Amino acid sequence: MCYDCDAASGTAGTTRRSFARFLAVGAGLTVLTACTPEAPQAVPSSSAPVPASPVPSPTPVPSTAAPAPEAATVGETPPSATAAPSPSAALPRQFSLTDPASPWVVVNKHRPLVPAAYAPADLAGPAVRTSATGESALLNSTTAAAAEAMFAAAARDGVVMVLASGYRSYATQVTTYNGYVASRGQADADTASARPGYSEHQTGWSFDIADGGGACAFQPCFADQPAAVWAKANGHRFGFVVRYPWMFHEITGYYYEPWHLRYIGVEAATDMVNRGINTLEEYFGVGAAPGYP
Repeated sequence: MCYDCDAASGTAGTTRRSFARFLAVGAGLTVLTACTPEAPQAVPSSSAPVPASPVPSPTPVPSTAAPAPEAATVGETPPSATAAPSPSAALPRQFSLTDPASPWVVVNKHRPLVPAAYAPADLAGPAVRTSATGESALLNSTTAAAAEAMFAAAARDGVVMVLASGYRSYATQVTTYNGYVASRGQADADTASARPGYSEHQTGWSFDIADGGGACAFQPCFADQPAAVWAKANGHRFGFVVRYPWMFHEITGYYYEPWHLRYIGVEAATDMVNRGINTLEEYFGVGAAPGYP
């Protein structure tokens, strides 16, 4: 999810809205987007706040057994017999799908964070090239280490990768979302901004990338930029997947975001690639979340 589309590119917001309208006209779909820019200009917004006080969360306990299916949350579509298979029991580690401190937590429009105001206890600034400031330059420590390794590998291949937006606190999401509601109404706000407590950025497991020149930042054309091409082809080697892939918005709830990467661990990310599974919803068998219940 992008943190500040308009700040990153003067035309980013317009371009993404045009792209979304194009898809909606062609497919007859309601426009959805995981991009969460700052509140509209009509609504005053503050600068990036200091990260919220960390809320310690228990460390996931490794297990060699395959995870049992989790009960569906309210409004969630239960996994069906025809759903994509859940992770292989051969994976060396298994984690919770609901604990925000777990690398396998699934956050979408049907699966809010619990607690809603969760903050990672181990936020850190990765030693990578970044255009982000304040809290948005932070990730949880596991994601930060993996990002450092991935950015370094990309650089060895001649690809410049930039951290454009990382952690986003609950307080920041409240300000952003409320600005949209005040300006455009809740129904429209829900197509443009994640509700507070429903943003994957709040976990510290995800971040947005850009390339060295800033070309197509937070726009669909970023998919063709070297950083996006490299990340899509190689990200699994470091534990990352493109969280909102092309034409899977009816499952993820968001249109294609080639800049939004999510850490789930090398084993799971590689398993997804090898088995041709595109979304976390399908991989973990939790059901589609095209909109809020």
